[in-house]
Amino acid sequence: MYVTVKELADFLELTEDYILTQIRLGHVKAVSDGETFLVNKEQFMWHKEQLDLKRKQLALEAEEPIPEDWDAKDED
Repeated sequence: MYVTVKELADFLELTEDYILTQIRLGHVKAVSDGETFLVNKEQFMWHKEQLDLKRKQLALEAEEPIPEDWDAKDED
């Protein structure tokens, strides 16, 4: 299933500029009709899963309290 750059950006929760840059660099395969790029959405299913996992991991790490520095001393 082919989607536009905007639809892909919404799906991956990335910016359109980032997707377009990746297309121009050759990192993302796309078909152009002269005005717009179309991208096969299926090739990004694994990438989307990995992004979601990483976002969940970062959210969990942000919730963890910062441990006290074991070497810190309160002496003046």
